[in-house]
Amino acid sequence: MMTEDEGRSLDQAALQARLDRLSAALRRADEEKYAVESQAPQRKGFTRAMRVGLNAVSEFVGAILVSAFVGWQADKWLGTQPWLLVFLVGLGVAAGFYNVYRIARPKDPRGGAALDRDV
Repeated sequence: MMTEDEGRSLDQAALQARLDRLSAALRRADEEKYAVESQAPQRKGFTRAMRVGLNAVSEFVGAILVSAFVGWQADKWLGTQPWLLVFLVGLGVAAGFYNVYRIARPKDPRGGAALDRDV
């Protein structure tokens, strides 16, 4: 038969073993999290560059397509073919270049206005 002290020491040993296993599992989880976070900045930069690039392309193409559609419809309604289409496509190209410039210009590190403005 076991004494009360022996029972407590067995319980303490079992508790200590469980705590050791938990500590090891937490350590492994922290190491995995650190490994993922240490690789993230390189991937974040690529992801951000792709997002900005695709945004610029879509702004440029969108401005041209919308202006071409509006010019085409206006020419159909007014019977001025192809002059409004040509004029509005030119405006759409200019607007597209302005949108790309607006997206690509340097920003204030705090996320505010562009650096080239005098405030």
